[in-house]
Amino acid sequence: MLIRMDSDSGRPLFEQIAASVRSEVLAGRLRPGDRLPAARDVASAIDVNVHTVLRAYQELRDEGLVDLRRGRGAVLSATAAPLAEIADDIAALVRRGAALGLTPATLAALIAAQGSAAADR
Repeated sequence: MLIRMDSDSGRPLFEQIAASVRSEVLAGRLRPGDRLPAARDVASAIDVNVHTVLRAYQELRDEGLVDLRRGRGAVLSATAAPLAEIADDIAALVRRGAALGLTPATLAALIAAQGSAAADR
């Protein structure tokens, strides 16, 4: 698993770690049932505090993408499977948004708003 970090980014490190895991799922390199590397191993490899990695894993758990189990570590959940199926749709949306001058943050906000509106129905 490749974890990409940008020390010049304004994004918190835990968000960058979580985003890297999501990217691996979208690319099909991680599948449900795959075990993520131990938090200590990731922390050592990218030279961050282990609690930073744990926070990323907890964020992924809160999203339903990862199951955290004592003794088994972080395992990609079955709910991650549809991500690979919509990867092309997401890429097309990002390309279309960029062509219209929208930032990824704006697209994310629009998607979140759409999700909230759908939940209210």
